[in-house]
Amino acid sequence: MKLSKLSLSTRIFISMILLVLGASILIVGITVYQYKLEAENYHRERLERKEQAIRENIKFILASTTYLINTENIDMIFGERNKIHEMAQVHEMQINIYDFKGQLSIKSDQSFFRDTTDNQLDKDILRKLERSESKRYIEKTEINGQKFQSSYSYIVDKKFKPLAILYLPYVQDDTVLNRDLNNFLLRMLEVYLFMLALAIIMSYFLSKYITKSLKIISDKITETRLDKRNQKIDITNASEEIYTLVAAYNSMIDELEESAVKLAAGEREQAWREMAKQVAHEIKNPLTPMRLSVQSFERNFDRNDPEIEAKVGEYAKTLINQIDTMSSIAEAFSNFAKMPAQQNEMLNVPKIVKLALDIFNEDYIQFSSEKEEILAKFDRTQLIRVITNLVKNAIQAMDGQKNPRIMVSIHEEASDVFVIISDNGAGISEENIEKVFEPKFTTKSSGMGLGLAMVKNIVETYNGSITFTSRSGKGTTFKLRFPK
Repeated sequence: MKLSKLSLSTRIFISMILLVLGASILIVGITVYQYKLEAENYHRERLERKEQAIRENIKFILASTTYLINTENIDMIFGERNKIHEMAQVHEMQINIYDFKGQLSIKSDQSFFRDTTDNQLDKDILRKLERSESKRYIEKTEINGQKFQSSYSYIVDKKFKPLAILYLPYVQDDTVLNRDLNNFLLRMLEVYLFMLALAIIMSYFLSKYITKSLKIISDKITETRLDKRNQKIDITNASEEIYTLVAAYNSMIDELEESAVKLAAGEREQAWREMAKQVAHEIKNPLTPMRLSVQSFERNFDRNDPEIEAKVGEYAKTLINQIDTMSSIAEAFSNFAKMPAQQNEMLNVPKIVKLALDIFNEDYIQFSSEKEEILAKFDRTQLIRVITNLVKNAIQAMDGQKNPRIMVSIHEEASDVFVIISDNGAGISEENIEKVFEPKFTTKSSGMGLGLAMVKNIVETYNGSITFTSRSGKGTTFKLRFPK
């Protein structure tokens, strides 16, 4: 998983843990390096102290010897009464003395120390010693895992004339230092484990605290809708950046509400305009034949006509039919404009649906319910209106169908009730599917196209939904869902 896809709190948590781990590893690394550096300094200084003490001892031996002090007598001077062995025991170091050609002249007793002596010094060592400004050369070697610091320097007389080469092989014994280092690292490990556990706990709560305000803002933004009143965010004890973000969100909410009010007003105005145009259009349809009938009656009226009563009756019948048409138009628009009042009656849905179907005489309407009693909160009158409208549409879609069939079924799932009305009629063409629930849309020669729009309005008022599937020439199925 990419780090960028993790939540901010998770990234803060991981970052703080990695910071603690990184700091711990860095401190351990620096500690180990510092220990090794101190060990090197300790051994170097210890070698220098021993070398200085041995040189003082050599000066004393040279000052007290009875032999002529020169290179040729070096082995006799230090071999007298085993003085080189005494020095080695006192200073706990192996001591080797070479002539200027690198040939071993004398060495301390090897029974006390591990013998690392070469009878002949390497020419490269002699060259480096000779070129050294301090006339001293340190060579670091490792033999069988054991580290050595070998010191090469000149033995001089009182006039600082070189007499021989002093070779002191110093063994770097790091046992004690390593033991101290291991103990220290063990204690540090315990401390860092405790610190890591503490850091994990603190990181968790700190990351939650840091992102708490952002989570509130995120939830509010997610809940923001244009079709409802959105709540502003009220956060206390937040940082300046969070306050800036909250202020921007609250300002956006104010602007959004203003835009929603303007949009709703515009939509209502446009809806009323469309409604007025539709009402005017529908009313003009019956007015035209009424006008023609009145004009015809006016031109052809004759009191002496023996068929005058029949003509008056026919004229009156025409006017009454057109008036009935106008009444039905007015009623349809009135029903569409009315928002169904939420009575929230506890109804037995199968019983009410069966009651709605009783007004139809068609024998091809079939009804089924998985239970005799399925209770739900709905308005009795509105439920009957919904079922009646959908079944009426299904019946009208049966024109020309040889084996018409309309099936109305009811079942429940969890906390919802489903009413399914299916037919094998003409179906709905693909170009009309998206227009089905639009006011004014109809495929019939008569009617205002408000039925399905009214049904959708009623169902959604009760927090329900209506969907359908249709195949042209195969039939249509409407599915109603509303909560219990």
